[in-house]
Amino acid sequence: MAEAEKLKQLQLQREALKKRGEQKVKETEKKRTEESVQSVCPECGSRQLVHDYERAELVCQNCGLVLDEEFIDRGPEWRAFDHDQRMKRSRVGAPMTFTIHDKGLSTMIDWRNRDSYGRAISSKNRAQLYRLRKWQRRIRVSNATERNLAFALSELDRMASALGLPRNVRETAAVVYRDAVDKNLIRGRSIEGVAAAALYAACRQCSVPRTLDEIAEVSRVSRKEIGRTYRFISRELGLKLLPTSPIDYVPRFCSGLNLKGEVQSRAVEILRQAGERELTSGRGPTGVAAAAIYISSILGGERRTQREVAEVAGVTEVTIRNRYKELAEKLDIEIIL
Repeated sequence: MAEAEKLKQLQLQREALKKRGEQKVKETEKKRTEESVQSVCPECGSRQLVHDYERAELVCQNCGLVLDEEFIDRGPEWRAFDHDQRMKRSRVGAPMTFTIHDKGLSTMIDWRNRDSYGRAISSKNRAQLYRLRKWQRRIRVSNATERNLAFALSELDRMASALGLPRNVRETAAVVYRDAVDKNLIRGRSIEGVAAAALYAACRQCSVPRTLDEIAEVSRVSRKEIGRTYRFISRELGLKLLPTSPIDYVPRFCSGLNLKGEVQSRAVEILRQAGERELTSGRGPTGVAAAAIYISSILGGERRTQREVAEVAGVTEVTIRNRYKELAEKLDIEIIL
């Protein structure tokens, strides 16, 4: 009997939950219809509706009809006049990020001996704060897996900073590395090698290409190991990465040579024509990009020597000579040296 009563109660609870869910769906649909109605003025059919936050009213700008009044202001109840005030009065933390092993969700005790008001902490409490800070660092990393992940992500951040890579590339590299950890691809390989390979893959995914030589310079592993690990990771994770386009290298090389935007756009146009005639396939993208920039600098009246272009692009002068002669001959470009 007791079991039958329990089953009845469970059925009643399920029915009640089902009814609540249906009611919530109806309420959301009703709100959506009201919002869609309020997006158009019923008087004149205008869509120029303005929120008057001082009067808490929704007003049609065309005919002046008040569509809604006393609506809720969902903004902050405080005002800030500079960045420091905004950071002090805001009651939310930093956004979630994949570049920290705990995704930035844990707390952090600041290294400065000051309280939330900026006042110096007394010498009596400093020893206690030092102990709290030490234990906080230990608590954040609980096991060997988290310790390795924290080391790998700090290594990723160091390499990305040395290469001057933007935030989205760092986030993508962290996601690729986490996927490799989840699929147990790190076993038998060095953490630095997998981190460097993840960064190289992220650069290609985000169209901010860096060569294997550039990543090998800032990493603690060889170019050969990075390439081998990258091929293994891309195959196991199913990363479908297209070959790097020479056009992606042009802005960085032109910036390093202090060339104007006209020279850059002309180099891009040369590379686009070369791509249409399939002159870039089977050749190193950095060498083709360097040759196009060399031709463009001569045509634009901002001549740069082959040695200068080669140093910025990281290729040899012989490569630039061979590539620029091919481009000039196939695209009918007259170069006056």
